[in-house]
Amino acid sequence: MTTSTALLLADLTGVAVFAASGASAAVAKRLDLFGVVFVGFVAALGGGIFRDLVIDEVPPLAFADWRYAATAAVTATAVFWLHPQLARLRTTVLVLDAAGLGLFTVTGTLKALDARVPAVGAVVIGMLTAIGGGLGRDLLTAEIPVVLRREIYAVAALAGSIMVVLLSALGYAGAGGLTAAALLVFVLRLVALRRRWSAPVATMRPPETGLGRPPG
Repeated sequence: MTTSTALLLADLTGVAVFAASGASAAVAKRLDLFGVVFVGFVAALGGGIFRDLVIDEVPPLAFADWRYAATAAVTATAVFWLHPQLARLRTTVLVLDAAGLGLFTVTGTLKALDARVPAVGAVVIGMLTAIGGGLGRDLLTAEIPVVLRREIYAVAALAGSIMVVLLSALGYAGAGGLTAAALLVFVLRLVALRRRWSAPVATMRPPETGLGRPPG
């Protein structure tokens, strides 16, 4: 199997995983079939569309290659009809979502590097490719985006994207190195869920009004 074929399979697997995640969220919000497929499409392909527009690859791959849109639509439709069975597989969905996060982080960062984007920009594009679809999914279903909450999600993608850039700079961006970067994101996300790791949040303190103080 060539590297390009492996990356295509990884990309399509990530598309299917995020389409299922988006469709599941839409089903939970009681959207109709069109709404479920649309949210699944945005969740699966939103990050990739952003990536391609930023690196000036038009039309975006999601529109230029029918396999991407077809994978997202078929997966979302399947979730619509099979959601009673999938509802009992929440842990499986979380695992698949973590896998998709890792796959999209690697492919997004690698594509940015191939487009001659500098290292820092490639890291940002890789992270946004991974989290962009989830951001669109949450906004469409009226949820606070998971990337803005306390969960370790975007941070995991950021770590994986940095690893891809470092491996590329050192000349180790082969199948083994890229697999290791995807596994880093996958494991970090799952361990964070398991151990309930979270980013710090600001401590809210009530304003001091001075009421009730004894006279000085």
